[in-house]
Amino acid sequence: MRNTALSHKHIELGAKMVPFAGYNMPVQYEGVNAEHLTVRNGVGVFDVSHMGEFILRGPNALALIQKFSSNDASVLFDGKVQYTCMPNGKGGIVDDLLIYRVSENEYFLVVNASNIEKDWAWISSLNDLGVEMENVSDAYSLLAVQGPKAALALQELTDIALSEMVYYTFKHGNFAGVENVLISATGYTGSGGFEIYVKNEDAEKVWDALFRAGAAFGIKPIGLAARDTLRLEMGFCLYGNDIDDTTSPLEAGLSWITKFTKDFTDSDFLLNQKKSGLKRKLVAFEMIDRGIPRHDYLIKDSLNNVIGKVTSGTMSPSRQIAIGMGYVATEFSIVGTEIFIEVREKSIKAKVVALPFYKV
Repeated sequence: MRNTALSHKHIELGAKMVPFAGYNMPVQYEGVNAEHLTVRNGVGVFDVSHMGEFILRGPNALALIQKFSSNDASVLFDGKVQYTCMPNGKGGIVDDLLIYRVSENEYFLVVNASNIEKDWAWISSLNDLGVEMENVSDAYSLLAVQGPKAALALQELTDIALSEMVYYTFKHGNFAGVENVLISATGYTGSGGFEIYVKNEDAEKVWDALFRAGAAFGIKPIGLAARDTLRLEMGFCLYGNDIDDTTSPLEAGLSWITKFTKDFTDSDFLLNQKKSGLKRKLVAFEMIDRGIPRHDYLIKDSLNNVIGKVTSGTMSPSRQIAIGMGYVATEFSIVGTEIFIEVREKSIKAKVVALPFYKV
């Protein structure tokens, strides 16, 4: 069990700590619902320092990214971020990740905590272009300050005009007295905000500054459980649940990050899959009858035939209804279709809906 640079802070605050991706992480403080609503309506801070960060440098850095990324990184410019995934050569997904273009010959990659070693090995196996690779995951802390009041709460800590930053862009600058901090207008909650990358030695200083500056705006620490309910309300995929080595980006509704304007790993396979038609699709659903869907619960049709499985599910704190996502046979993927979730050996009625579940 590894600690982040801030694990002691969470323990001091009384957080419930759990093992996650090999780290000792805060799952909740005052409770999932309260923390969820703090982010939806105000501002909250997540310690997500367990995430992985790689740097790719050199004149062939973009060429390497174009090989492993389903998205087209050639459209990036300095200060721009892109969401993408890495197909695994068998039609599945190695991981989903963010790509930051620092300069023409330098890119900063952010990968999932549980996949750091796997992703490093995968990218390395494709690097026959002499690209310099550096795994800086152990050197960086990552704080996600999320919610509609995030820009107001943070503005006194930096000269960067936070409210003017465009979604999925980033800047380097002085933040809370620390030089060269990467501030990114990204997040995993759907309620706006920023992600702040700092060296581990500066993490506590920045954490304390955040809470002093945000006190007037009701800023609070938020655990990973609320991060999960927030992302699910937006329909954001979670690796290991909604996407993995057995799911294609097209099946997962990620055709918007699958660009056939270039060659990349599995591009021929995925193009054929698109042309021949998908056999299953990831859908969103709301429960009609009472019951909460959970990962791996069976999805059935009206005749009790199994048509798929739940990948994510919860009681939506914002809407107070049970929601979920799961893969179903394509003919059951149309919005409005009635499906049934097997909850404790009972078939509970639900319906397929359009995402997001919650509209900001």
